[in-house]
Amino acid sequence: MVTFEQCRFLLGLTHQVRITQLQIAAGQHCAIFGANGSGKSALAAVIADQAELLEGTAVLPARIGWVSTAQQQALIEAERRKGDADILDVEVDPSSARDIICRDHVEWSAAQEQQLQQLAGVLRLQQRLDTAFLALSTGETRKLLLIKAILQNPELLVLDEPFNGLDVDACAALHLLLAELQQRMTLVLVLNRLSELPAFMQKILYLAHGEIQWQSADSGISAVELAELAQLNQLQQEPGPLPAKDRDRFTPALAEQTLVKLRQGKVQYGERVIFYGLDWQINRGEHWQITGPNGSGKTCLLQMLSGDNPHCYTNDLQVFGYQRGSGESIWDIKQHLGLVSNSLQLQYRVGCPVLHVVLSGFYDSIGLYDQPSALQIKLALEWLALIGLEAKGKDSFQSLSFGDQRLVLIVRAMVKHPTLLILDEPCNGLDELNRLKVLALLSVLARSGESTLLYVNHHAEDKIDGIHQVLRMTDYQAPTYQSDAI
Repeated sequence: MVTFEQCRFLLGLTHQVRITQLQIAAGQHCAIFGANGSGKSALAAVIADQAELLEGTAVLPARIGWVSTAQQQALIEAERRKGDADILDVEVDPSSARDIICRDHVEWSAAQEQQLQQLAGVLRLQQRLDTAFLALSTGETRKLLLIKAILQNPELLVLDEPFNGLDVDACAALHLLLAELQQRMTLVLVLNRLSELPAFMQKILYLAHGEIQWQSADSGISAVELAELAQLNQLQQEPGPLPAKDRDRFTPALAEQTLVKLRQGKVQYGERVIFYGLDWQINRGEHWQITGPNGSGKTCLLQMLSGDNPHCYTNDLQVFGYQRGSGESIWDIKQHLGLVSNSLQLQYRVGCPVLHVVLSGFYDSIGLYDQPSALQIKLALEWLALIGLEAKGKDSFQSLSFGDQRLVLIVRAMVKHPTLLILDEPCNGLDELNRLKVLALLSVLARSGESTLLYVNHHAEDKIDGIHQVLRMTDYQAPTYQSDAI
């Protein structure tokens, strides 16, 4: 089904991918592992026929489905650009989830509608098909793109980190769906966790430095090979001490012991209640984990705290001693915050060096528009060294892999030693090595008592030592919504 012999591909404008030899037979379901920046997503894009062949021999099937973060990002940007039409006084309706799914089909048959409803039922997306695409959560967007790809009835389905952003129940539903799909199409999955590897997979590739360093035998995946792969993923070092504060740009001290106070919090869009009746208080040094299914309001709640959601003004909300809507500026709030989230990563499209991205954390900006001091540059380089990316300080942020971008944004959030550090699925896209490194780093930060952590994640194994408080969003759901959620 897939054959590459002595191939060189051009991906995008400048990135080249070389594949000496690779064969994937029909029905030989394949998983791709590797460290962040190893070339996993690039190889998946090549297999999905998204690159230009410069030399060599490549054979691919006619019908290929592809789901990736890059695809998700492109769709979000295209929808946001529709807002530019307002400048031209042109009214443009936002695309719904159904519009995105159906737009590539010339005709829409009753059979396709039936299949759409079945897939939406499996992934619990029925109630969201007529919702604006940009109103979907990260996990819901991934489900939508998967449905769209399956409806194209591909011979080969390439999924780049399909479990990213999905909660526990959604991951279980996706495993069941993949087990059904593998009977009628060949699957290629990019994965970061061995725990995500479906039992039916028959081939594993491990990448390093853009090349296939190791692969399992074509006869299937043995227990010995799984142990070898686990060894390749092992953590080799513990994080060192955290870099110091800058003398000029750091989070100012707060007199208040209570950082956040929300009374009877409620978020509603139209007739859909996301959550209601939430009384919540965050005290200094009181670390919280926030749990709940995709679409239950976790990200919305965190965006209210950071001032990135207008519902911060419709609720009785105090943040860092300010009653929201009482005349405070957004910078009064952001000076005390560090933030890592999927939406921030999708928005950080400024073409600047990696070092500038870290330095922008001192100024709470997307991109660097101030002249940093010598000390700030020194500290930013120390943070990059802590995550093993000091050699990439001059590289373009956009040239990094998704996982390396996430690492950079994590240290960007930490450089000013914020009073409140918001971590919305910080380990998305990280390989085993870097995930363990980041969790250890955050555990050190939690124990230091300097920053208060708010942590959203969907994986029980991604534990941060020192977090003992739990906010369960399912306790604040409308009953009709709770039954539909994953």
